[in-house]
Amino acid sequence: MSHHPPEPLRPPDASPAASSASLEENLAEVEREIGDLRRITTAQQMDLGEQIAALEARAESLHEEIARNPTPWQRVQLARHPERPRVGDYIDGLTSEFVELHGDRSFGDDRAIIAGLGIVGGRPAAIIGHAKGHDTRENISRRFGMPNPEGYRKAVRVMRLAEKLRAPVVTLVDTAGAFPGKDAEERGQAEAIARSLFEMARLRTPIVTVITGEGGSGGALAIGICDVLLMFEHAIYSVISPEGCAAILWRDGSRARDAAEALRLTAGDLAALEIVDEIIPEPPGGAHRHREDAVAAVVQAVLRHLALLEGRSEESLVAARYEKYRRIGRVRDASMQDAAATHDAGGQTE
Repeated sequence: MSHHPPEPLRPPDASPAASSASLEENLAEVEREIGDLRRITTAQQMDLGEQIAALEARAESLHEEIARNPTPWQRVQLARHPERPRVGDYIDGLTSEFVELHGDRSFGDDRAIIAGLGIVGGRPAAIIGHAKGHDTRENISRRFGMPNPEGYRKAVRVMRLAEKLRAPVVTLVDTAGAFPGKDAEERGQAEAIARSLFEMARLRTPIVTVITGEGGSGGALAIGICDVLLMFEHAIYSVISPEGCAAILWRDGSRARDAAEALRLTAGDLAALEIVDEIIPEPPGGAHRHREDAVAAVVQAVLRHLALLEGRSEESLVAARYEKYRRIGRVRDASMQDAAATHDAGGQTE
């Protein structure tokens, strides 16, 4: 029996399509012109509102055209857009009541994770999500949605409470990764992530996870073990950022665009690999263009899957969840598959 080693990961042979690059260049030029006209308006007290409005309409059209068929690198930019809905927007859409719970009962409270209980679809549920800010000040206080160990321990505490209450868990993923600071490592970042993975794998209540923006590394997976994984159309999910991947593979962080192509981090790629269970379509131009519609799409998908999971036994939930993650990354021997196909066709094998 022969074994075929996997081919090494290589950057794509070709750069992104010329049309995509052209759209990006056109958009950058239009946005520069808008900035120039606004500066002239301020400095010289000229009324250029009509010209600015025309350029803004052109920019909006280009944004929507890019979002209709974006390259992987363009999806990275859409997933990171600062105007995308945040965890609080989804909580408001999902719950009729919500009580946030604070602290890990060990060290302190981490503002990069929001966790609590609310009424979802008429019944209690736990909601846990990465919390990015709406402005620079809030982003700094929340470390741009990158949790410390106490954030993950808080999440686990709320999950265990939900299990006791026989309430489902909904997690909302949007982070570049766990916080890489010295204090986080001293307080056991790796152990906190591992503990969260362990507890979620055996949690005896339904779990639905939605990747709403960035799904970065173990920081995302730590609250992403679930029965159903949903992902926004322009979200990303990867073991490493494109910039980090490029720095490791090619010692050149500027090749992030190539890394995004190679990582297969888009919703379509992950659905094809049977990692993502359902892709949630985004409004035209992306979730940041029509925030209320984006939130409504997530609410509808979450409620539908919670209803499908309701009534399943605890044993079947845990067993199916275990099998779901055992299937990911399973190695298949090509020679054995060929032999099985030959046998099924009535041929002879040695």
